[in-house]
Amino acid sequence: MKDRLEDAALVRQVLNQYIEGSGGDVDLLRSIFHPEALMNGYFGGHLGIGSPEPFFAEVAKMDPSTPTSDYHAEIESIEVMGDVASARLVETGFLGSDFVDFFHLIRVEG
Repeated sequence: MKDRLEDAALVRQVLNQYIEGSGGDVDLLRSIFHPEALMNGYFGGHLGIGSPEPFFAEVAKMDPSTPTSDYHAEIESIEVMGDVASARLVETGFLGSDFVDFFHLIRVEG
């Protein structure tokens, strides 16, 4: 059980980096995504499936020195099973939209 709690804390750490990076720090975001990561979902009513590069491009347009008071993110759940995990993050006020994000994380080489 202790390992699961420690693993959940590591997942929470990655999600917190995602939240922080979403404020305009593309380098931080890139550091937590696998080079072959995929994203999919709807943004502005348009389906997107593929690399996170379009997301990084949108975040790069943001000014990280200007905090967005409308943005709020909350980790709703984390589930860990061995070297994989799933998590749900609710974001409001991100680029004028609200999202429920589902993350699937894999521990690679420790």
